[in-house]
Amino acid sequence: MSCHPDRERPLDGDIDPQEMVPSRKNTVFVDGVILNGPTTDAKAGEKFVEEACRLIMEEVVLKATDINEKVCEWRPPEQLKQLLDLELRDTGEPHHRLLELCQDVIRYSVKTNHPRFFNQLYAGLDYYSLVARFMTEALNPSVYTYEVSPVFLLVEEAVLKKMIEFIGWKEGDGIFNPGGSVSNMYAMNLARYKYCPDIKEKGLSGLPRLIFFTSAECHYSMKKAASFLGIGTENVCFVETDGRGKMIPEELERQVWQAKKEGAAPFLVCATSGTTVLGAFDPLDEIADVCERHGLWLHVDASWGGSALMSRKHRKLLHGIHRADSVAWNPHKMLMAGIQCCAFLVKDKSDLLKKCYSAKASYLFQQDKFYDVSYDTGDKSIQCSRRPDAFKFWMTWKALGTLGLEEKVNRALALSRYLVEEIKKREGFKLLMEPEYANVCFWYIPPSLREMEEGPEFWAKLHLVAPAIKERMMKKGSLMLGYQPHRGKVNFFRQVLISPQVRREDMDFLLDEIDLLGRDM
Repeated sequence: MSCHPDRERPLDGDIDPQEMVPSRKNTVFVDGVILNGPTTDAKAGEKFVEEACRLIMEEVVLKATDINEKVCEWRPPEQLKQLLDLELRDTGEPHHRLLELCQDVIRYSVKTNHPRFFNQLYAGLDYYSLVARFMTEALNPSVYTYEVSPVFLLVEEAVLKKMIEFIGWKEGDGIFNPGGSVSNMYAMNLARYKYCPDIKEKGLSGLPRLIFFTSAECHYSMKKAASFLGIGTENVCFVETDGRGKMIPEELERQVWQAKKEGAAPFLVCATSGTTVLGAFDPLDEIADVCERHGLWLHVDASWGGSALMSRKHRKLLHGIHRADSVAWNPHKMLMAGIQCCAFLVKDKSDLLKKCYSAKASYLFQQDKFYDVSYDTGDKSIQCSRRPDAFKFWMTWKALGTLGLEEKVNRALALSRYLVEEIKKREGFKLLMEPEYANVCFWYIPPSLREMEEGPEFWAKLHLVAPAIKERMMKKGSLMLGYQPHRGKVNFFRQVLISPQVRREDMDFLLDEIDLLGRDM
């Protein structure tokens, strides 16, 4: 921009052409590259973004609640490779072609926001979280220092404080991270550091045989974390559960004594609030009693079930969680904050997270900055670059309020009750057990098996039914529903209720469609 006062200024928003054209005499070459001016065609880029956003709005957002759309346009891998232009070339492709590719990506992707997508522990479209994601993708921040992410660090602080309040702690600490599996890894490493602080500098050599305890129904990330952290999967003690999938506290106590007798060093108990398959909640008060008697860190994996804390009616499922030392809680599941949105929360307020993970990088965490460096929270993370995931949850919470989040939980569980009662009424459907959360597990028994005695042959044939129906529903695109075998039980369906777009009619359709697809088996 010229600083001569007598020069005529362009109107606001206009671009002075003289400022856009570099003078040839000022052209600078370095290694054969012209350094004058930008290399990006901003106008073309802006137009592409505008057209792509319109496509997303029309093909994803506006169709999110349309039950006439397919949940997925199923194609096997080799066929899909032919339909998609996946090759990366030496030269770029025109925008009209890129928009066609965007259309193909949308067409052949699973519509997880469809009212009849029940396949995972996440589903549905939250409009406020979506806008927050658009904003953060455009701003492209990384949450490690206040100087580069002032707003998002303050948002994360506010969200963590409120989540800590719902757990029932008077104070605490925490951090958002990429998934419940990582939260469980944080917990395991932090508990080990608390048990043996020297491990940070001296490593694993010289340590006793560390051992921890978790439910036989726990998430598979427990074994992965034990392997990744060098604890070893053989040092994971799986505690037996009762018929509903809850850890048995007396069995935990017995195994702790046995481990000590064998010379091992117990340091951690991982309880689960909302198991992946059955949706079971471990008895936290009784488990906390065991942990207090033996001086063990109590971590609660509430990745799935933690959102019940938002409901005054259902928070009793997590009775005793305030006695935990750490908690994993994923708002991207029941509260639909958008993947990924996962918090690891710690009762300790003595900077234990920072002491455990700090590397004191002088190029990021200088102590002589001009502002309060306590807001540079990145040194308590195992990541450097970190997404502002808390912002998605914050935006949804601001839009709906605590009462709106509570209604999400209450409605999902009410729909679960409706489905359970319908299953009980219908011939050919059989519950595994009465659910206590949003996981409804059931078998569909086709007409050909209904008169057969429930012996080995019956169960062997029933085992084949759910996978066959799943294949049919996927190829038809009518719905998506998970199935699995589990601890001696043959394949059954696991229906998970989350999305507020789901109606009572969708529950009826689910059962009708399974019967339609499986009645000839």
